[in-house]
Amino acid sequence: MARCTSSDPDVAVQLVSGDATAPEDSVISPRVDDVDGAYAEAQRLGQEIVHPLTTEPCGRRRFFVRDPDGNVVNVAAHRS
Repeated sequence: MARCTSSDPDVAVQLVSGDATAPEDSVISPRVDDVDGAYAEAQRLGQEIVHPLTTEPCGRRRFFVRDPDGNVVNVAAHRS
């Protein structure tokens, strides 16, 4: 894994070669302010949910969705 950050604490890029806690490896992991809203929107649009909305012991809350090209996207929010 590699992580690059900037002087802005809200900006970071993390490259992950695998996620042992994930049902599938994702190609990108956008962090959102309202993961519950994003999950509801994905369901409303009929997107394929690969992994349901889950809160992990570390406080991360996330779900996985498959985009139209078949890529898995890990949509996440982190406890502040």
